[in-house]
Amino acid sequence: MPESAKHPMIEVDAHLVARALGLTSAEFQTLMRAGRVRTLSERGVGTDAGLYRLSFYHGKRRFRCVTDASGKVLQSG
Repeated sequence: MPESAKHPMIEVDAHLVARALGLTSAEFQTLMRAGRVRTLSERGVGTDAGLYRLSFYHGKRRFRCVTDASGKVLQSG
């Protein structure tokens, strides 16, 4: 199985993440490019197979969401 099939590129709406972190979309994009927004991605296993948990951190704020492989947000908070 090709590596890209095992680990798909997940894209989430930047506006959604920015708002949750208390940033404008432009601020968020600038901070992402500068490496000042940290990210963590986790792939579900077992009954959570096919799901991904994405976490975004900036300062003391965190946004976490669960998506499917297409990037559709199923749960956030």
